[in-house]
Amino acid sequence: MKRSEVNEAIKHALEVFEKHHWVLPPSPKWDVTDFGLGDFKSSGLILINLAEEKEYCEKLMFAYPNQVTPLHTHKKKKEDIIVRWGALRLELWDGIPDESRRNEMFEVQISGEKQTIKNGSQIILLAGGRITLTPGIYHAFWPISEACIIGEVSTANDDLNDNFFIDTNIGRFVEMEEDEPALVRLVSDKVINNEK
Repeated sequence: MKRSEVNEAIKHALEVFEKHHWVLPPSPKWDVTDFGLGDFKSSGLILINLAEEKEYCEKLMFAYPNQVTPLHTHKKKKEDIIVRWGALRLELWDGIPDESRRNEMFEVQISGEKQTIKNGSQIILLAGGRITLTPGIYHAFWPISEACIIGEVSTANDDLNDNFFIDTNIGRFVEMEEDEPALVRLVSDKVINNEK
């Protein structure tokens, strides 16, 4: 990704947060990714780590309309995805996605209620809606509204070692083309440069 693209994305996210009265804590930890696919508007996500503790993590995320976070799972992390503003579509699979398993059913918790859905189902969450994703549930998501502010509360977070994408060409952290000075230092800047 180009740094100029990252800077523009952060500025836009800040404008949307302000418009919808979301105040960030001092010195939040930002990250912006195109998942190494080279088309941020189609596949990408803006993430802000609000809390990083040994037991839990809280993030605020921002995505543009139809901007996909590709199908992935976690082996350790349990997470709640909460729509704070906008509308979000999710695709869900219990285990590795396989068209031959599309009619198999599994249980997931949506807005506090257990529901049984088919593999490959797509659900829509509106503002205030939440879904609990346990390890092994593959999920992709994308806004179907003007944009979307998304919350995440999870068990301890390890973005480097606990993101497993179906497309093995995808990476959570991407190399940066430095075409202008950074607006903020990203989490991925530190990971790529092996900093703590």
